[in-house]
Amino acid sequence: MKLQQLYYIREVAKHGLNVSATAETLYTSQSGISKQIRMLEDELGLKIFQRGGKHLTEITQVGEVIISLADEILERADKLKQVALEYTDEHKGTLSIATTHTQARYVLPSIVRRFRNKYPDVALHMHQGTPMQISELAAKGTVEFAIATEALELFENLVMMPCYHWNRSVIVPRQHPLTQLDKLSLEAIAAYPIVTYVFGFTGRSQLDRAFDKAGLRPQVVFTATDADVIKTYVRTGMGVGIVASMAHDAVQDADLESIDASHLFERATTRIGFRRGIFLRNYMYDFIELFAPHLKRRMVQQAAQTDDKRELEQLFGGLELPVL
Repeated sequence: MKLQQLYYIREVAKHGLNVSATAETLYTSQSGISKQIRMLEDELGLKIFQRGGKHLTEITQVGEVIISLADEILERADKLKQVALEYTDEHKGTLSIATTHTQARYVLPSIVRRFRNKYPDVALHMHQGTPMQISELAAKGTVEFAIATEALELFENLVMMPCYHWNRSVIVPRQHPLTQLDKLSLEAIAAYPIVTYVFGFTGRSQLDRAFDKAGLRPQVVFTATDADVIKTYVRTGMGVGIVASMAHDAVQDADLESIDASHLFERATTRIGFRRGIFLRNYMYDFIELFAPHLKRRMVQQAAQTDDKRELEQLFGGLELPVL
């Protein structure tokens, strides 16, 4: 039994049993993959895949178990390589991060710049998506870190750590009537069409709860996952925007006014999460601390070693998080 054979059955399963597509992705031959799979099946004395002619048609019941075990073995083998690499060259490697547009555009650039200055030989890969997509990527081990506000708590195998709080602002063109109010209210906002985030994205659920609690049904006329897109449509006059306060740039958005709405909506908390059990290299601990200075290595290690939510709450309960 070879690791390569386990790798092939896992990748074939990921590619919908399409051996040709798998071979193309792995830059190898279709016949080579098929041969290795049959050799593994012969060694085990059972079928991992059902076949119809020359094509794989489905995964057998025992095949599902074998592929799951293969995934665990390959993950452990990769961890061995990571440990070895840590001790041979701790300044080289890769770091994959999944996050939202708001984080990637407004928060991470300065962090990434400082990280790159310290680790120029570490390749960074940034994946953007919805909070659910981000959480899934981390839960499956596709990326090392997930940074988001929503959905991280839905995955039990993620270690989640609080980074900072943030509030919302209403974005409008200059001289808009809302800028003339002494104090912004939910009723005043609800009088206008609203342009904001897609539901389940960047704290949108908290925004909806605030209007529901006040008995208001605002007219949301346009939603997007990208704060810059939201601002673009505010400029067209489509409606007033509600975005994370950090998404307003006083220089680049000089034609728009940002009105603080922190007294109207519950503040949100951005978290960084990683899959429980992964091997964190030194530069990964450093990235976490650059992003959230209060998350020191020992605290991260403590969080990784417990799956009790109450213990995690106690661990992070006394922290004073910054507010962006």
